[in-house]
Parts: sequence; C-alpha cells; structure tokens
Amino acid sequence: MSIESVRAFFAENAPDIEILELEASTATVALAAEGHGVAPGQIAKTLSLKMGETVFLVVARGDARLDNKKIKAAFGGKARMLGPDEVSDLTGHPVGGVCPFGLATPLPVYCDISLKAFDEVLPAAGSTNSALRIAPERMASLVGATWVDVCQDAV
Repeated sequence: MSIESVRAFFAENAPDIEILELEASTATVALAAEGHGVAPGQIAKTLSLKMGETVFLVVARGDARLDNKKIKAAFGGKARMLGPDEVSDLTGHPVGGVCPFGLATPLPVYCDISLKAFDEVLPAAGSTNSALRIAPERMASLVGATWVDVCQDAV
C-alpha cells in the first residue's frame, strides 16, 4: 500500500519521475547505495522525529548524523526518534522505506542542507526496495519542505 501512495503522489505531482524497484532490500543506507551504485551520502534518508506532540520529518544525506545542538537551535528543543510502529502509523511507510512523499498523515518536512552537496539524491519510495532519483531542490519543492541545518558537519 505504501509504495502505491507514493506512486499516486508522483502521478499527480511529477509524472516524469520514475520509481525504481530492486529485487534486493534497500532498507539501509549501505544497501541502498550498493543497490543503486551511488555513494552513501547520495541516499536521502528520511528521519521521523517528535518534539513534544509535534511529529516532523527530516530528510538528510545518507552519511550524515543529526547534531543535537543544531536540532535544538532549529526547532527549539530536544527531538526524539519515533519507534517503528509510530513511524509506520504516521507516515504509512515501513522503516527502511520512509520518504516525504505520499504520507498517511500530513507532516512538516525539513530538508537538511547536507543534501545540496549533490545534483541528484535517492530517497526511498515507500517500500524497503524502492527509491527514485531527484534533485534535492525539486524534492523540497514537491513536498513543501523547509531547508534547515541540523546535521553534523562532514569530516
């Protein structure tokens, strides 16, 4: 069902974008990078966070780590990661297939500036073996995302 909501999202908003499905799992950054033949950083991972009662998504480059100080500065407090059941219930996507497209619940989406290092990134597409190729700016535009700086600086 989840990949179907993503298909419906793109049919309506960007019919030129193709969803890529692989035989093997792409549920982790490493598996997705290997499966699509790209660097881990080029995988756009979607993190499901909660602060108080507010749930939101942060999309960041695959090899980036959240910076707690930057999270507090950007969002005004400490955020926690959602558990797998919460993620599935709120996004409609399984862990390993979470993306900002075709969400079961409208959620605020933030894109970390770390994505801007690439001309093209590969977010999941609602299942643990699907993804798509998209320019970071276009992804942010399609989902109405706000750009933030919430990841640790690259070493």
